[in-house]
Amino acid sequence: MANLESIIAGKAARDTEWQAQQQAERDNVTSMQDFGVLSIISDPDFYLRYLAMQGDNPTYSAGNVAIALAGLPDGSTVFGTAERWQSLHRTVKEGETGVKIFARDQRTKQYVLADAYDVSQTKGQDIKQTIFEDGSKEMETALETLLNFSKAKPVTDKELDAPAYYDEDKKELAINPDYPDGEAFASIAAEVALTRFHDKGFNRNYSWARYELDAQSVAYILCRRFGIEPKTPNMERLTERFEGMTPDECRSVLDGVQDMSKQIGRSIEKSLEEKRRSRSAVRRPAR
Repeated sequence: MANLESIIAGKAARDTEWQAQQQAERDNVTSMQDFGVLSIISDPDFYLRYLAMQGDNPTYSAGNVAIALAGLPDGSTVFGTAERWQSLHRTVKEGETGVKIFARDQRTKQYVLADAYDVSQTKGQDIKQTIFEDGSKEMETALETLLNFSKAKPVTDKELDAPAYYDEDKKELAINPDYPDGEAFASIAAEVALTRFHDKGFNRNYSWARYELDAQSVAYILCRRFGIEPKTPNMERLTERFEGMTPDECRSVLDGVQDMSKQIGRSIEKSLEEKRRSRSAVRRPAR
């Protein structure tokens, strides 16, 4: 007769050991995440690297980007799990070592640890990137969608010495239409972000000095995402912005920036796709 009592005890012991290993691994990844976040908020050059990588990986959280910055090779750009690369018709090269990130399990919807790899560690089809050119229909659609996110009334001001400016007292977004599209997009994106942080005055903690870096970071990420020349944020208040915050609180600020840029970026891509379908329907011959 099988010794079921011994089998059950052995399984329980193995399960306990596995759970302890998983927890230790999660703690290690969390520590790497905290290290990455602290590096980002304490070094202007590292912060700029973070913005570039966040723009190249708009769907990943700030925490996962911080892990990738800390754990992947220098110069890493686009990263993802093996499953994500497979969806992009690429595979991880044999022998490559990734870095653990937190990924959502498609079956349980829980966050689990998964290996992520930089694009240089993969092979397959080229990655397509949307690039907005000045004067293009795509740029026009992007600017139109961007303005839809403004919580302030857009007004034209050709005397303005910048492409855009949010006047929090008047609650107006002034725009000078005489600037090139790329410059306009970068400036408008930052000012639109300010309108959303201000939230028509409902954000009692709002001040331009407090949210200047956040707004410029939103603009940088969006420009990077759509192949537009970004404007380097003013880093003078980098230390001040995160002073006295825990790593979790710092990550929350970065996640807020990432979430806003992700929402705007997704809306731009959705508008572009709707315009493409509309043009395709017009060109399609009647039967």
